[in-house]
Amino acid sequence: MRTSSISTAARAAVPLIGSAALAISGLIAAMPAQAATAGHGVAWSRSCAVDLTAGHAFCNALHVTSAAEHVNAKGVTPNATPSGYGPSDLLSAYNLPANGGAGQTVAIVDAYNDPNAAADLAVYRSQYGLPACTTASGCLKIVSQTGSSTLPSSNSGWAGEESLDLDMVSAIAPNAHIILVEAKTASMTNLGTAVNEAAKLGATEISNSYGGSESSADTSYDSTYFNHPGIAITASSGDGGYGVEYPAASPNVTAVGGTSLSKASNSRGWTESVWSTSSTEGAGSGCSAYEPKPAWQTDSGCSNRTVADVSAVADPATGVAVYQTYGASGWAVYGGTSVASPLIAGVYADAGAHSTAIPASIAYAHTTSLNDVTTGSTASCSPAYLCTAEPGYDGPTGLGTPNGLTAFTG
Repeated sequence: MRTSSISTAARAAVPLIGSAALAISGLIAAMPAQAATAGHGVAWSRSCAVDLTAGHAFCNALHVTSAAEHVNAKGVTPNATPSGYGPSDLLSAYNLPANGGAGQTVAIVDAYNDPNAAADLAVYRSQYGLPACTTASGCLKIVSQTGSSTLPSSNSGWAGEESLDLDMVSAIAPNAHIILVEAKTASMTNLGTAVNEAAKLGATEISNSYGGSESSADTSYDSTYFNHPGIAITASSGDGGYGVEYPAASPNVTAVGGTSLSKASNSRGWTESVWSTSSTEGAGSGCSAYEPKPAWQTDSGCSNRTVADVSAVADPATGVAVYQTYGASGWAVYGGTSVASPLIAGVYADAGAHSTAIPASIAYAHTTSLNDVTTGSTASCSPAYLCTAEPGYDGPTGLGTPNGLTAFTG
């Protein structure tokens, strides 16, 4: 059985029927990770169990379990050498500099500990000729949600998320410093505390590749945990298709949707469409039930906050190479909007210091400096742009994907 159909339906229902549904959602909390066919004959599983309990979150990483069938595979044995897109592919696709991130510090917020995080990151960076980033040199810092070196309990599912996040920041902003802040659990209060710690430690960008059901508490979380003017905070829009997750719904963050990215013979060399496997599997999007619309967002079919703002590759069938040994056995391919959030955080790092209080607003002033995604749909909804790509703004891909740094600079 595909548990994703159940979980997404439940998540979508929460904003519609009110906060009373949050107690009911706990009945299907902590569902096991599912296996699914993501298209192109590629099977994948969720890295983290779906948890719809009010005030909880789960990671949006999708681990491809049939890497030998991956559309980007080079005919190699899974886990032996990289399959999936590497740094040069991603930099080419999004017109990004090869040595970005100098002077910036990208924080990654996740739950639980990955005991192999530093060692696995070293393998990824060595494989692709990226400069070393170690704890010994001070380039990499791994701390708890309070900044302590005493780390939370290890979790193999979230370890996959952490490996993915570290590798994506490295691919896009190889000269940035990285802080991995590990929350002791996947509650929004602990994850939010980790966000605050990241800001306290000097992060210039903070990536959050997780989400949970919206609730009436979200506006208080905005001010308590996500109010960090001048820091580019990114959040995955979710992998359940049409439906809104928090913290992507926060007006204080850049909500990052997902695309399917393929090489092409056009002038760009690449083509993108909305990532969607089925009506319940694809880039998260929609109209928030609780969050007010920020002044810089101007779409007319949603009076509240609309998700997403921008997007990047998320389709597991066009996924990225990741090196992970805690809970896995080496090279893997990952998808999900968990790819897109740290990727966009890296783009902000490439762009440099942020003078704009909420960096999400920058893209809305530079819409022509993005790759507009105009094809694909995750569902049938009204108004249609909330789940279907169209010229200009749409829910699943926002304003589009990076085409250089202009839409992220300011």
